[in-house]
Amino acid sequence: MSPKNSLLNRIGTHQNVDEYKHLHWDGTFEEYLDLVQKDPNIVRTAYQRMYDMILSYGSEEYIDNKKKIVKYRFFDDPINHGRDAIYGLDIPLMRLVNVFKSAALEYGTEKRIVLLHGPVGSSKSTIVRLMKAGLEKYSRSDSGQVYTFSWKMTDELKHLTGGQEMMPDPMNDEPLKLIPDEWRKDAIAEMNLKEGRYPVRIRGDLNPASRFIFKELMRHYKGDWTRVMEHVVVRRLLFSEKDRVGIGTFQPKDEKNQDSTELTGDVNYRKIAIYGSDSDPRAFNFDGEFCVANRGVIEFVEILKLDVAFLYDLLGATQERKIKPKKFAQTDIDEVILGHTNEPEYRKLLNNEYMEALRDRTVKIDVPYITKYSEEIKIYKKDFNNEKVKGKHIAPHTIEMAAMWAVLTRLEDPKKHDLTLLQKLKLYDGKTLTGYTQDNVKELRKETEREGLEGISPRYIQDKLSNALVTDKTDSSINPFLVLNELEGGLKNHGLINSEEERNRYRELLGIVKQEYEDIVKNEVQRAISADEEAIGKLCANYIDNVKAYTQKEKVRNKYTGQYEEPDERLMRSIEQKIDIPGSRKDDFRREIMNYIGALAIEGRQFQYDTNERLHKALELKLFEDQKDSIKLASVVSNVVDKETQEKIDIVKQRLIKNYGYNEESATDVLNFVASIFARGDSKDQD
Repeated sequence: MSPKNSLLNRIGTHQNVDEYKHLHWDGTFEEYLDLVQKDPNIVRTAYQRMYDMILSYGSEEYIDNKKKIVKYRFFDDPINHGRDAIYGLDIPLMRLVNVFKSAALEYGTEKRIVLLHGPVGSSKSTIVRLMKAGLEKYSRSDSGQVYTFSWKMTDELKHLTGGQEMMPDPMNDEPLKLIPDEWRKDAIAEMNLKEGRYPVRIRGDLNPASRFIFKELMRHYKGDWTRVMEHVVVRRLLFSEKDRVGIGTFQPKDEKNQDSTELTGDVNYRKIAIYGSDSDPRAFNFDGEFCVANRGVIEFVEILKLDVAFLYDLLGATQERKIKPKKFAQTDIDEVILGHTNEPEYRKLLNNEYMEALRDRTVKIDVPYITKYSEEIKIYKKDFNNEKVKGKHIAPHTIEMAAMWAVLTRLEDPKKHDLTLLQKLKLYDGKTLTGYTQDNVKELRKETEREGLEGISPRYIQDKLSNALVTDKTDSSINPFLVLNELEGGLKNHGLINSEEERNRYRELLGIVKQEYEDIVKNEVQRAISADEEAIGKLCANYIDNVKAYTQKEKVRNKYTGQYEEPDERLMRSIEQKIDIPGSRKDDFRREIMNYIGALAIEGRQFQYDTNERLHKALELKLFEDQKDSIKLASVVSNVVDKETQEKIDIVKQRLIKNYGYNEESATDVLNFVASIFARGDSKDQD
């Protein structure tokens, strides 16, 4: 006996013994009938259980371009704290769940293969992995209880099970299948069941091994079914992929090594010596993937790479819900059949007339690449962020620019010539663009043919982000240009790019992204330079005084001379032009500002320069223009900086660090970069 405070006992205190007993419940057949009476949902089909499992995590509705979308929280991967979360695929996932709903209600899709189809790296395997993990956990919850049974033999009858006292049902069948088919309708009526989510139906017969035991016991007890049921021990069934219980996975191998017994099981030659015949069901191992997955789910990895020999087993399993083990009659199964395949394999299916029967029994769900920029960013930020990446700083916009390029490669050129591909990306992401409504965005989506089914995969982006982090040894931070250069360098050897034309298109898109990055950082540096709140406040007050005098046809008092003067038109226009207010609209804009100030006053609120976004932007740009020359940003490039200018540059740098997420190194880099842009601009002006 180890002492109570020993390490062994301290570790043992983490076990919940009561929970273990609850999860490993066993009881008599009559006790099971009592459980079913209280909760008929115990007797659900595999599709019903899958659908209910997804719903158990909740859902939310939102409108996207006038279309109602249901987002199922299960696909955020609450089981693994978001490790396998699916981003940006709410519409395909909604279609998938609708297939499960139809199958749960037995509208016909329960007799189909659910085929996830899409380009490489589009999350098909992740979706299936999530559903398998979800079913595992659901079977351990009170709302997801599943039961099966074992045969318990007395010494007199152990010969039926090869000398074993307990023989588990080899396919984890539903215990209610022990009720003979001709009694089932009356038996269900006799049970007086509570109303569940679905009507209770008992379908199919026992598997060959349990059917054999059942018949032998019926013969022994001269047809007394109640005596036979005394040999039944019902037990809780916990799905487990690792233990091959309720979750099966089939992965095709090369044709020489494929064998259909991997799906349906094979003879156990050692047991032939016990039972005397290879056609005795007790001498058969019901351990094929279809048998293992009974009551749960089976995944077919790259399903269309299956050898034709497997096709017949698959067709029977889908349409008839039966499999054909060697030397035995067709055997009933109840499981969700999920497959996934990529684009080239699916094209082969379409061109292969021998696969017509498979196509007819397939429900295809397209799983494309993400075409929503903000959702694509989430994929990379999950693995590449400054909390996870130790010893390296990822400069602002690095991940965003990589994601932007990935999405651009997947979009089809808009048919409207006045719309650029970058503008289309922003419209898809929910940004507003003058002249475009939500209806226009719907039209843009409808006019595409293969958008999201081609382009660069997230895996390529992840690989190049990793490369940039590992190979860039000199600096403590990586920036967008380092990553964009990695992305471009990898195109030369990219195995999935089929033509030089496609490769050149991707390079051109990198140029668009680089230009967008220039515009973003120029704006950030401008805002950092003009972030002097006191100076903006003074400029704003001056502007408002002039606008007030202008709209009320008054004069403005000059604070320095004390004289009353006409409103300063030059000052007002220099600010308004920064946000593209034309001269013909200046009166309307000025009245809007005064009305806005008046509305705030009625609510008892005071006008601040940052309460009106457009005016705030205009004031920042004006202040930047006024301060740019005093800071002499272009001189940063030449490294000839006086003390006063250096102090101002340091202030700007600290603002970049504080307000925009830069560190010392990346802030210096971005200031140098923007300075070089202005230096180019200044030299052009001089020319």
